[in-house]
Amino acid sequence: MTENTQLKEKIAIASEKIEKVKNEVHKKIVSQNELIDSILIALFWKGHVLIEWVPWLAKTMTVDTLSKAIDLNFNRIQFTPDLLPSDLIWTEIYNQKTWEFVIKKGPIFTNIVLADEINRAGAKVQSALLEAMAEKQVTIWNKTFKLEEPFIVLATQNPIEQAWTYKLPEAQLDRFMIKVDVDYQDEETEKEIYKKLNTDFYDVKIEKVLNKDDIFEIQNIVKEIYISENIYDYVTRIIWATRKPEKYWLENIKKYLNYGISPRWGISLLSGAKVLALMNNRDFVLPEDVKTLAVKTLAHRLSLSYEAIADGISEKQIIEMILDKVPV
Repeated sequence: MTENTQLKEKIAIASEKIEKVKNEVHKKIVSQNELIDSILIALFWKGHVLIEWVPWLAKTMTVDTLSKAIDLNFNRIQFTPDLLPSDLIWTEIYNQKTWEFVIKKGPIFTNIVLADEINRAGAKVQSALLEAMAEKQVTIWNKTFKLEEPFIVLATQNPIEQAWTYKLPEAQLDRFMIKVDVDYQDEETEKEIYKKLNTDFYDVKIEKVLNKDDIFEIQNIVKEIYISENIYDYVTRIIWATRKPEKYWLENIKKYLNYGISPRWGISLLSGAKVLALMNNRDFVLPEDVKTLAVKTLAHRLSLSYEAIADGISEKQIIEMILDKVPV
């Protein structure tokens, strides 16, 4: 058996397991395919996800259900204006028996952290996540504690409310591999949600169909997915179009950009495309994989000028214009 045949067999098994996870989640969750796929892509490439839109769209329930299907520990942290970094990472408790203060680890010590309404907490709390997200470790006083793998932060934010909210700093945004907008469902899908809620919805049992060893194995398989020279060229052109738009006949967007995207996000786009290829039972990346993920991995890293805000131009529109012009 050749190496290529072995890889294809491993990919087929992995994609089948991932499909079982999705089916298990859909026992409770109607639709939300984009959100589920985004979380799985980040999980299999050790990234993090920023989820945006109004409350009450089952974002938290989707994450909770998914964590049960893949047998991972899950903690939800409600971010509020009075939240402190110690509430997130650690606190000290006095032990009356030993007459000593002992460290109690915070909710960040888990596999999946749901940072609910992250923009409600101040900059100190938001920055407390940075080391954990980037280095997969937490420093308490002079001791460093490694976080258990896999570790993924899923943060939600409400873009509508402005009172008592704090914009995420650039350094924090830079840690999210994917930003996904969760929108309202169509009418037929919403009707299905109402029907499901009026049955045995709360008694549905979610089976564990993926464990940690499976996740580590899939992460290793993803590294073997093939990327052709043409795909590397295509992604490089997309990234450079945010820096030198006039080179790609995009002079009209130059005034809307303060600066372009860094190489890190080209890497994120390629990495996500590899996971998407595996999820579609392929051992190679297609341009369509890149196009599917371009907005979700790149748009939140664009820095728009005041002219863009005045003209009502969004980051998503900029990336879509680039995709229209940059040749494959």
